[in-house]
Amino acid sequence: MKTLLGRTAIALVAVSFAAEASATEWNVSVWGKRRAFTEHIEKLAELVAEKSGGDFTMNVSYGGLSKNTENLDGISIGAFEMAQFCAGYHADKNRAITVLELPFLGVNTLAEEVAVSHAVYAHPAVADEMAQWGAKMLMTSPMPQYNLVGTGEPRDELSEFDGMRVRATGGLGRAFEAVGGVPTSVTSSEAYQAMQSGVVDTVAFAQHAHLSFGTINEADWWTANLNPGTVNCPVVVNIDAYESLSDEHRAILDESVPESIDYYLSNYGELLKKWDSVLDEKGVQKVMISDEELAAFKEKAGAPIHQAWIEEMSAQGLPAQELYDLVNSTLADARK
Repeated sequence: MKTLLGRTAIALVAVSFAAEASATEWNVSVWGKRRAFTEHIEKLAELVAEKSGGDFTMNVSYGGLSKNTENLDGISIGAFEMAQFCAGYHADKNRAITVLELPFLGVNTLAEEVAVSHAVYAHPAVADEMAQWGAKMLMTSPMPQYNLVGTGEPRDELSEFDGMRVRATGGLGRAFEAVGGVPTSVTSSEAYQAMQSGVVDTVAFAQHAHLSFGTINEADWWTANLNPGTVNCPVVVNIDAYESLSDEHRAILDESVPESIDYYLSNYGELLKKWDSVLDEKGVQKVMISDEELAAFKEKAGAPIHQAWIEEMSAQGLPAQELYDLVNSTLADARK
């Protein structure tokens, strides 16, 4: 009897250890607070936990693991398994995907943003560059076209952008610089303070960020149709962590990405529907830029910046023209 009980106890311990060994817990580094920009990550965590019966879980940390500008570094050393970052935070580390931050690419919807981003992410040049940081692209964080909020008199003519201090990163910063603006790349978390203290006159964000980071609360006006471009913010996973997953957990993760993106698009769509009521509530004037001024902006900050990017990245050994053409062909296919 003692022998039987002993064997049973050993078996139960073995089963317990096996269950522990099969469980996977990932840490995910994001920043700010939970908002429309992070809902696909929250949904992904929910889905993998549900589909794995609780054996695969994700702890989403809002700034507790790393600064937003250092998330890619954290991935590279395996400090956490998954992270979100924006290309403009360290353009030298993710040169290939900065094609997606070029101004006036002509992307009109969030669905189109998903299509072009994922097409570029799948390009071998992007995979190779990310692998240098131990990172694998998982999904994008699609955002609508950025627009400005500002204080004082509305700036609705291109000449009024001359000398304008604007919080804008990446290709957006270059676009405003092309028309005389003075871009600064303070992080999203610092934008409100920069606006409040007068370090910047205007801030370029998508709608959710103007809400989440409080810049809308300082604003007198908002450009409804400037639409110069957007930033690109991927979600990446550590390659070793991804490859260490069991076949079952890896399949669960991969198959949950499209569902998470669909949820994000639906959720963000609801935010866009109520944006005008937010402006009314905050007393923010909606400014429309004339077609003539928009055309002038695009002429100065569109094609010339595109061509300069192609030449600069080609000189660095990247297939820049190929990446640029991929964006345009994917956009055309998405509209068929």
